Amino acid sequence: MQPIISVSNLSKTYATGFRALKNINLDINRGEIFALLGPNGAGKTTLIGIICGIVNPSEGKVTADGHDIIRDYRQARSRIGLVPQELTTDAFETVWATVSFSRGLFGKKADPAYVEKILRDLSLWDKKDSKLITLSGGMKRRVMIAKALSHEPQILFLDEPTAGVDVELRRDMWEVVRSLRDTGVTIILTTHYIEEAEEMADRVGVISHGEIILVEDKAELMRKLGRKQLRLQLLNPLDAVPASLGTYGMELADGGRELVYTYDTAGERTGITSLLQDLNESGIRFKDLQTHQSSLEEIFVSLVRKQP
Repeated sequence: MQPIISVSNLSKTYATGFRALKNINLDINRGEIFALLGPNGAGKTTLIGIICGIVNPSEGKVTADGHDIIRDYRQARSRIGLVPQELTTDAFETVWATVSFSRGLFGKKADPAYVEKILRDLSLWDKKDSKLITLSGGMKRRVMIAKALSHEPQILFLDEPTAGVDVELRRDMWEVVRSLRDTGVTIILTTHYIEEAEEMADRVGVISHGEIILVEDKAELMRKLGRKQLRLQLLNPLDAVPASLGTYGMELADGGRELVYTYDTAGERTGITSLLQDLNESGIRFKDLQTHQSSLEEIFVSLVRKQP
């Protein structure tokens, strides 16, 4: 299947000489939720700006739904909706008016039924006649999504969609995003809430210092780069790890009251079953055990720290 967004050898150098993007190559699949992660200044906003036609590239090529964003910019931009991080709306317009106006900006004929559907899907219908200045931050962000969807795009960029939104509303927004994906919309998400990407994304891309350092299926990424840890609370403290357990690379913690076994999720060096058997044969008894698996946030931090 042809990717809905294809970025080839893309670079951006500003007049100051700062090179914000360095030879980016990236394909985003149709109908997926793609999380683009990176620290501040990594190039996320520049990359999104180029794809959306806001920033001019220095080199390279980008297509959106098969349309070159430079040569065929009208068709390309009609495929894209953008929800920026900053709330940029006319505070004294009504919800209905601002969404309808956005549809008209793309040359779409008035379609009250479609606008109503968007507002209902985003739980904004009862606010359709309210002025934006009267809405909460979470509602305003929903309005921004409604505006971005008003011209029926196939691609939706969400730049920090839940910034400043409380936990309950954030989870509501996650459900909205999933429902959009279920209708066939491709969603590209940038977020500082790594758990947001872990919860929603199908694939994850990490950008650092203007370069894509990793693109991977989320589950595969966590399988390959994640680590698990087994912590055993001992009945009797140990002064040292017995030599018979040396192949496991175990460590003592909590003053000898815990044994800690760390292993890669991609494939344990030695099976847990064998470990428990060897513990029993060594006469080591434990009263409790706990397991911990690396989160996407821990993997992300580890990846970024490795960059120069």
